[in-house]
Amino acid sequence: MTTRYDVDRAGLAELLADQPRYRVDQVWEGLWAQGREPADLTNVPAAVRERLADALPSALDPVAESVTDDGATVKWLWELADGARVETVLMHYKDRSTVCVSTQAGCAMACSFCATGQAGFERHLSVGEIVEQVVVARRRAASDRDGRRVGNVVFMGMGEPMANYDATWGAVTRLHDDLGIGARHLTISTVGLVPGIRRLAGADLPVNLAVSLHAADDELRDELVPVNRRWPLEDLMVACEEYVEATHRRVSFEWALIAGVNDRPEDARRLAVLARRVRAHVNLIPLNPTPGYEVRGTSAAEVRRFRDQLLDAGVNVTVRDTRGTTIDAACGQLRAGHEATPVDRPRRR
Repeated sequence: MTTRYDVDRAGLAELLADQPRYRVDQVWEGLWAQGREPADLTNVPAAVRERLADALPSALDPVAESVTDDGATVKWLWELADGARVETVLMHYKDRSTVCVSTQAGCAMACSFCATGQAGFERHLSVGEIVEQVVVARRRAASDRDGRRVGNVVFMGMGEPMANYDATWGAVTRLHDDLGIGARHLTISTVGLVPGIRRLAGADLPVNLAVSLHAADDELRDELVPVNRRWPLEDLMVACEEYVEATHRRVSFEWALIAGVNDRPEDARRLAVLARRVRAHVNLIPLNPTPGYEVRGTSAAEVRRFRDQLLDAGVNVTVRDTRGTTIDAACGQLRAGHEATPVDRPRRR
């Protein structure tokens, strides 16, 4: 099914071929620049609004919405036309607003600490299904009392963006060209799909790359991030080096800190070696509680110790602000609820 934001300007012009040429501009401006619903396009005839609503339905049917952090974090659970469910998170910070979008319903990567990975893979999202998440979040941000503007989009929600590369890149292009979000404000995350990183290195927009690393030795990473068995750390690091050389962009390493698993001094030392190799920025993420996963996130004091060890080793590092614990804001948690299958604690050997 073609949804509202799957259609480009040429497709919209074809749908409105019997209308004056300026009508396409009016509708395009309303849908894209203003993010309005067809019914709210009061500057076009009612018959056109009805045609748009019938021919270009919304991809996202709201199932649940949760708000926390005094309104600074909003999370939506959407149902798609075929019944699949995905999540979107809008996060307001002092100097910016960021939306985190899903690229797949479910995920096949099976990362042990991730609620989405526990749920398994359902299907890829289309370009329009990805883009509409941003449009809705942007509309919500603009309606807040402070009139916020979404300036950053991170492809870090449900799913592995590199496994749905064509639709992900299609969404990147539409966000850049049609919504006016600069490439340097778009970040694609991956758990380490090397072919996707290499495609990104040759792409024509200099978007950011974030690698969900989580372990700096193959033995532990095989357990935490099973795709490491296909593309182990050395292959991944070579691909990151190629990306940096081709784009002159910095790579970020995402590291979910799990108490007693990957937060030891030796983990920090190994991470520092990898980060310095590609001059990566490290984002430390205290692990949000995940249904069915028996371990806990690293304590605040130990997060600071781990951060300081990286800083002492010459690594650029930040600790991500943990948002929305009370609304299941970690990827896949709102959908998972109490349906997750328990996962054993990773073993340090």
